[in-house]
Amino acid sequence: MVTVRQEEKRGLGRNFHYLLSAYSIQTLGEGVVIAALPLLASKLTDDPRLISWVPLATELPWLLLALVGGVIVDRYDRRLLMIGAQTIQTLLLVTVALVVTLGGTQIWMIYILAFGLCAGDIIFMGSSRALIPTVVRGADLETANGRNVTAETLGRMFLGPALGSALFVLFVPLPLWTNAVTYVVSIVLISRIRNAAGHFRVVPASTEGSERRGVVAEMMEGVRWLARHRVLRIVVLLAATSNFSVFMAQSITVLFARDVLGVGDAGYGILVAAMAIGGVVGGLVSRRVVAHFGTRSVVIGVSVASALSLVAIGLFGRQPVVVVALFGVWSAGLSVWNVMAQSLSQRLVPNRLMGRVGSATRMIAFGALPLGALAGGLVAAAYGLTAPWVIGGIVHLTVALLTLPALLRWPSVIEAPQES
Repeated sequence: MVTVRQEEKRGLGRNFHYLLSAYSIQTLGEGVVIAALPLLASKLTDDPRLISWVPLATELPWLLLALVGGVIVDRYDRRLLMIGAQTIQTLLLVTVALVVTLGGTQIWMIYILAFGLCAGDIIFMGSSRALIPTVVRGADLETANGRNVTAETLGRMFLGPALGSALFVLFVPLPLWTNAVTYVVSIVLISRIRNAAGHFRVVPASTEGSERRGVVAEMMEGVRWLARHRVLRIVVLLAATSNFSVFMAQSITVLFARDVLGVGDAGYGILVAAMAIGGVVGGLVSRRVVAHFGTRSVVIGVSVASALSLVAIGLFGRQPVVVVALFGVWSAGLSVWNVMAQSLSQRLVPNRLMGRVGSATRMIAFGALPLGALAGGLVAAAYGLTAPWVIGGIVHLTVALLTLPALLRWPSVIEAPQES
């Protein structure tokens, strides 16, 4: 049998490439359905509050279920968890796709589908990211994470939305069927991942004893570890602020595109894809940017630039090309940020806590998304479709400036041994 160490000598290894391929195809499918669900909702209602509940439902599981998901990721075989999560997601997609095909769609079904897909993503994403430091060397983390982020940006933000809107125009339920197919392909690829022991289950530390502790105790261990680590604590705070701010605007993008930019259904997907071009570029250069500038400069630069780009869209974004150019700053920063944050976390967090600390991180960072979506719908209903961009950007910039003194005390490059 070929060992992981022998694979590493040939590069990132066979297991990582299967993992990356699975992640690439499943994020493409997600990008397809992410574009389709708001379009489907917009055919049922024009109320910005109801429209904003689609992205709210899409991200709400991160707030409600992430901590439990982290315990699951740290207890069980991570490869099998990925397969199980995507199997359930596929069944849910097929069920709703059948209802849409038969013409019985109601908006609550969209909310349930969005919630269910995200709940599966908590397990899938947590397991996938926890596997990366298992299948690649520490020196290759930026390279591996850079490829992962590029694949995610291409699929979820660039190719997927354009394809999803085109499929929606062609035949409304087609994006749902397409996403289901991509999940099936992803399951096949994940099933090809192997290691010398035949599994990817965490071996508990000897200090924990042979008895499992309660779920709450295990969840809180990850939360406490994160709360005590001042570097990751600030990174997570800024990530949550950024997510809250941008989702204030993105929650009503389908209405903003139609009523402010004059973009139709097919053009909506193209607009969303074009807005992600910066993210593709950022993913390609992220490893070199992080290596050259260091963690501290990346955190400060990305936070300030991203906040200003949101404000600028709200003030000046009345043409699609202007919005694409300005949002490109935000999406490029997101890709660089993700590579920096994932690599930093994978180096600092002990493997036995990877799922729980990662879930605590994502609960805070991604849990801000549904709150931003809720706020965005309310702000848009009260003050207009451009207001969420301006207010979101101001919120982000304010928090970035408040954390600046703490950031300036960081070393320019942060390297630390794992803690236990």
